[in-house]
Amino acid sequence: QVQLVESGGGLVQPGGSLRLSCAASGSIFRINAMAWYRQAPGKERELVAAITSGGSTNYADSVKGRFTISRDNAKNTVYLQMNSLKPEDTAVYNCNANIRGSYGYTSDYWGQGTQVTVSS
Repeated sequence: QVQLVESGGGLVQPGGSLRLSCAASGSIFRINAMAWYRQAPGKERELVAAITSGGSTNYADSVKGRFTISRDNAKNTVYLQMNSLKPEDTAVYNCNANIRGSYGYTSDYWGQGTQVTVSS
């Protein structure tokens, strides 16, 4: 069994910063790519940022230059540093990880989601 647990969401004023964390635990053999998605009310879920096991990253155009994704492989954790936040960043943020379990199966896993609200 593999679990992803997120933390770090909350309410922040425009221009502020937040750091999201997502820790994977359980029967893990290897974690491949990790990513953050978000879904705002009435909108489809979108990819915010992704990072490979080797550290290569990609970002949605809307967050380039403001958000930074990183990972600590020793802690099985992915982070999303969000700076210069805008009201349009308001959404539920979910982490995703492609994980090979100890029993040899590879699957995508999702966290429970954390709310980020940017408002004055």
